[in-house]
Amino acid sequence: MDEIAYDRKIPVRYEADVAIFGAGMAGVSAALGAALRGARVLLVERFAVPGGNSTTGGVASFCGNTRGQGRAFDMVVEGLEAFGAVAPLDAGKSSRVFHHEILAVVLQELLLRHGIRLLLHTRFVDVLCMDGHIGACIVCGPSGPEAVRAKQFVDCTGEGELAARAGFPTMKGGGGGYQLPMSLLYFVRHVVNADRRREVPPGWFGSLEREDQLPMTSVWPNGPGSNAVKIKIPMFDSTDTESMTAAEIRGRRRMMEVLDYHQRVEGRNWIFDHCSPMIGIREGRRITGDYVLAVEDLRAGRSFDDAIAVGTFYLDGHKTDDDKRTYILPKDELAVPPYDIPLRSLIARGGDNLMMAGRCLSADQLALSSARVTTTCSMTGYAAGVTAALAAAAGTDPRAVSVRRVQDILLEGGAVLDKGKVRQLYAAGSDA
Repeated sequence: MDEIAYDRKIPVRYEADVAIFGAGMAGVSAALGAALRGARVLLVERFAVPGGNSTTGGVASFCGNTRGQGRAFDMVVEGLEAFGAVAPLDAGKSSRVFHHEILAVVLQELLLRHGIRLLLHTRFVDVLCMDGHIGACIVCGPSGPEAVRAKQFVDCTGEGELAARAGFPTMKGGGGGYQLPMSLLYFVRHVVNADRRREVPPGWFGSLEREDQLPMTSVWPNGPGSNAVKIKIPMFDSTDTESMTAAEIRGRRRMMEVLDYHQRVEGRNWIFDHCSPMIGIREGRRITGDYVLAVEDLRAGRSFDDAIAVGTFYLDGHKTDDDKRTYILPKDELAVPPYDIPLRSLIARGGDNLMMAGRCLSADQLALSSARVTTTCSMTGYAAGVTAALAAAAGTDPRAVSVRRVQDILLEGGAVLDKGKVRQLYAAGSDA
């Protein structure tokens, strides 16, 4: 492959105590955690709104326990409740649907209220790193290439972009080599007499005639007279440009085939409304941390002295090489007890000022299949933000920050780190 040398001076336009890249639920929570400790916070997001998969990706459902997740998540839920835009608690249920477009507004306003500088339509490009210390990052938005300086950085990109560019160790995929499958979400409206002109014209896409030809398809409510439809799109790599392009193309082709089947074969009174502007990614590049959380830790409900979050969701690891509703493990092995996530899994190995949260935390593939859900991402994000703010204030490596101090802050903010109490909260639901 040919190479070119590229050299130019980049203006340093932004300086912060803590710079966070990726404004999904982990990144938003990290920003709030750092700002509430008095840090100057910059949050960089490549799309038009914060929220990641939960907004831009259209995944309008919180998975896992929605109680005891800590201050950031509580603020998000309270905002949604103020708009009447989230389902009530229901004892024992593992999901809670919400209005994803309202969530985008709630997140935006929470960030601005707490003095967080938000950059939208801005992509991470590269990093300047020497001897494990990140000095600056290069970003590019409508203003062109610019530099960001910060004391501490938090990678919430989902693809571990900062760590990879800095040369820190990362992981990807599992035993079969592929990442956990992506899913595409599209939305339909119900009509009394479906407009036949809105059906998929013949000859454009493949034709599905039997139910067993469908990919894994999930349908859930999306407000009055509307549904969200999710289809599984496996065997693509979210860290590769051409593979991501192919995934989006494949997803929209499958969407039209599935829509055609539901309209033509099943006779559903659905018309196409819109598709989420990005495919939903479950697993990208995972950053190797000081500790790699393993599926055995989850199955044992393991406790850690440096616990900063408790996960509860089952091992939602679908097989990586087919598009059906099949799992890597037998279904009777998917449930896990509440388990700890250690702070060490949020500190990048080899770096002295890089942390991570969300779905690029340090975990093996099956452990990630549980810990990646938005509720747990919020907990890990908030803990990373608090720790990064304390490290920035003290001028230290995050490893020098008192774990007990971090845990006290999390507990003061309403996080529940006692696994026994987590069980009680989950079982109690709305009656607690």
